[in-house]
Amino acid sequence: MKHRDDRPLNTERWLDRREFLGTMGTGLGSIALACLLAEEAAAAPRAAEAGALAPRASHFPGKAKRVVQIFCPGAVSQIDTFEYKPELIARHGQPMPGQEKLVTFQGANGNLMKSPWGWARHGKSGKWVSDLLPHLARHVDDIAFVHSLTAKSNTHGPAMLQMNTGFILEGFPSMGAWVTYALGTASQNLPAFVAIPDPRGLPPNGPANWNSGFLPATYQGTAFNTDKPIANLRSPSGATPEGEAALRGFLGRLNGEHLKRNPGHSDLSARVSAYELAARMQLSAPEVTDITRENGATLKLYGADSDNPHKAGYARNCILARRLLERGVRFVQLYCGAHASAVDGLLNWDAHRTLKADYERHCPIMDQPTAALLADLKQRGMLDDTLVLWCTEFGRMPTHQTGSEGRDHNPNGFTSWMAGAGVRGGTSYGATDDFGYRAEQDVSTIYDFHATVLRLLGLDHEKLTFYHNGIQRRLTDVHGHVIEPVLA
Repeated sequence: MKHRDDRPLNTERWLDRREFLGTMGTGLGSIALACLLAEEAAAAPRAAEAGALAPRASHFPGKAKRVVQIFCPGAVSQIDTFEYKPELIARHGQPMPGQEKLVTFQGANGNLMKSPWGWARHGKSGKWVSDLLPHLARHVDDIAFVHSLTAKSNTHGPAMLQMNTGFILEGFPSMGAWVTYALGTASQNLPAFVAIPDPRGLPPNGPANWNSGFLPATYQGTAFNTDKPIANLRSPSGATPEGEAALRGFLGRLNGEHLKRNPGHSDLSARVSAYELAARMQLSAPEVTDITRENGATLKLYGADSDNPHKAGYARNCILARRLLERGVRFVQLYCGAHASAVDGLLNWDAHRTLKADYERHCPIMDQPTAALLADLKQRGMLDDTLVLWCTEFGRMPTHQTGSEGRDHNPNGFTSWMAGAGVRGGTSYGATDDFGYRAEQDVSTIYDFHATVLRLLGLDHEKLTFYHNGIQRRLTDVHGHVIEPVLA
């Protein structure tokens, strides 16, 4: 078969149809490649600059300057904590109307099961809260509850990814990475984005919950807590401060010369910046994680003096979160609960079998320290410009699982809340049906929740984008509306 055209060039010869289409295809491919390369080159320079994490202006004036996101993995039951359902109590032990043969994540469901705990109204707003959470109940007038959230997955890992990254698949930037990409940080001696794992272990998905995805690596979260400080930060034995300073100066000169010879390499620049930050953190990180500097009243307020080691550990992490926010860290992720275990509900909120025993173990761990964080931020004047989020990946069924006294997964309706900067406290937005099964009033998505968080930070969720693989990517994908009623 002949592929080569040996005819002499004739500038007056018209192209036949095959030649025209072939030439046009090649030309369009070249144009597309040029556009891709140009847009990728335009997206990368921020990470290559020395000030990749320098403070940057928001799209418009925002109420919040910093965020702490409290995450309870395992799927907290909305109908046993924050969403009161008197009809569920009244119909306890009866089949759920219209759902008598419902099969969910782990199989068949039994009859409706009321919450094992009492409920009471609290605050000027008269918000109903479970008796399991007496400390948080005192703060309902500072909190906006969203009771009508829905998730795209009923499996913990993908659902946690959606709450943290907007997508149920790995590889996408977390909310903290997006926020630090947009706004930078006020601290040059600590990471811009910190993840604080529970003392009992990492959450499902581990670092994927605070990853930077396709954003430059500069914006990923750094994980540590009061029990496990930042890895590889200590100086080697025998090193002196003078010797370390001289070595860092020498390495800085070498890195500077290398960058001059290789301009535009964002990965190289990010790596250099990371090492420089690590050097500064050798001085700042030990101080911020040393909560023994806190007075006895503060430790008692949070419950860090508790005989329960899990509660004391989470309390110390709450104090660490506040200390990080005080020192200019932009985004803190704080976990209350760890990965799944051989016994459901042992290490996190996944109460499939023994709801009462599980929640009487987990709620005291979470309640007092979380409430103390709200109170402490408020008394220090920080709640005015700090956004506090409380999240879980989905809710739980109003029925009991067949053969057990627990609840199965329910992505059709669940609760998360926010407090602090720009939030209309004492608000309850949306609702599930009479039993707590399905979001029915003002149905909301995780995209809406994320859009609202970004609005409070002064960011337009439709304008916060990053070009990747031919698409202008967003935290909210192509969805999301701001939940206006929860805004002050």
